[in-house]
Amino acid sequence: MTVTGGTTTAPARLTADDTPLDISRVPAREAAERELSEPMYHENDPNLLQRGLDRFWEWVGDLFDAASGATPGGVIGLVVVALLVLAAVAALWWRLGTPRRTPGATGDSLFADGPRTARDHREVAARHAAAGRWNQAVQERTRAIVRALEERALLDPRPGRTADEAAAEASRSLPAHADDLRLAVRVFDDVTYGGRTADEPAYRRIEELDTVLERTRPTLDPATSGTPV
Repeated sequence: MTVTGGTTTAPARLTADDTPLDISRVPAREAAERELSEPMYHENDPNLLQRGLDRFWEWVGDLFDAASGATPGGVIGLVVVALLVLAAVAALWWRLGTPRRTPGATGDSLFADGPRTARDHREVAARHAAAGRWNQAVQERTRAIVRALEERALLDPRPGRTADEAAAEASRSLPAHADDLRLAVRVFDDVTYGGRTADEPAYRRIEELDTVLERTRPTLDPATSGTPV
């Protein structure tokens, strides 16, 4: 390197005829950048998507390292915490099931396939039960209970009525069976809207309730529409 007139110059480069050629620092850097910008030097560079993915996985790695550093036991402790969280979520899902729809919303009518008699619903329920289709058996037997109450004028026939509404209204004239009615419609809601699976004991309890209600004399309630039979 030489200093000429207070100007620093890069070492002289010899040309083919051994003539020294002085190139200052800034033009030399610019020449190098132009040279390196040639496409031939970037043929194997990753594309934009690859660079984005590399940056993302670097961020994930940094985040994981930070979390493991803040967790007692490092990476093992972090894995244990993650497994405990997953176990808790699985336990809640198993206990609570699929989130239930709110009874009474559009499309939650108890009778969705047109008018049938209580006897019709009982026959369909019996066929489902014989085939081990307990969800459908529970639904049809619950519908049989409500339809029978309508046929006895303990409930006014009303399109769009939900199972919960039917149980609440029927409990006024059948107070001794209010708890059993609420339990029956809860099972109905669980299998119809909550994604639960019924079993034979659940169906048999609703079947027994239907039989008992057929033999039960109602308690006269002025607020109950219709004349009980």
